Amino acid sequence: MGKVGIGLNLEAVRTSHKSFEQGVAFAAELGYEYVEPMVHWGRELLSEARYFHSVSMLDDPFRIRDAVEKYGLKISAFSSHSQLSKPEIAVEYLKQAARFAKEAGAPIINTHEGHKQTWTTAEEDFVLIKYSIKEAAKVCERRGIKIGLETHQTYSLSIDGYDRILNLVDSPAIGANFDTGNAYLGGLDPCPWLEHVKSRVIHMHAKDISFEQSAAERGKVMGTAVGCACGDGVVDWEHVVAILRSVPQDVVMSVECGTMDQAARSIDFLRKIIEK
Repeated sequence: MGKVGIGLNLEAVRTSHKSFEQGVAFAAELGYEYVEPMVHWGRELLSEARYFHSVSMLDDPFRIRDAVEKYGLKISAFSSHSQLSKPEIAVEYLKQAARFAKEAGAPIINTHEGHKQTWTTAEEDFVLIKYSIKEAAKVCERRGIKIGLETHQTYSLSIDGYDRILNLVDSPAIGANFDTGNAYLGGLDPCPWLEHVKSRVIHMHAKDISFEQSAAERGKVMGTAVGCACGDGVVDWEHVVAILRSVPQDVVMSVECGTMDQAARSIDFLRKIIEK
């Protein structure tokens, strides 16, 4: 039986205009064991001014490692989302993320297939997605980095579609980053789906969906940026934790919520369930 850890996706500090370092300090103050930093290409104003939590992959990756170690935390994964169906974006983005992750100490880089292009067929999309995953996996394999494919967008919000994406490339670097909230908004109960794919899960976005958002958007959207506090919404977290406890691999539940207050309520709630 693997360990179930609790981490914080640093999206929780985005609306508070906090820097990466401030986000890490906040996660440590609340008692989180892991953080999931966001990384990006190039340079942009808000993160350079330290009003935004994302870190440029043009920075020194030791910036991330040093900040995390300073506060006694660990990195669960990088939020390194690119559109796999656009190889001109995804391939170099994920290859750089893998190199950056190796030096920073991140074991996983998370991504998803992206939005549907208007001019491609589904079969063409899967060829493009496979190409992107294959190219990224070659770089990840040599560095011991895994790719977490997320339940998030065009094809991954159905069981068959997600299975197909996970099986496009035969590589030890490929695994599932299961997002409970996105799965629910896609119209399915996340627990049976998690049970189905549990052997492939290497990371989880612990995202709860408020009853209000559920009523307004379920079955109408392709995922959502963040959820509400874990325990305030529709997800059956006791069932989720029970499933994760049944697998041999360690899995971090990376809380993906929208505010600092929600992050505080989430860890209090999840701790009680895990400690039962």
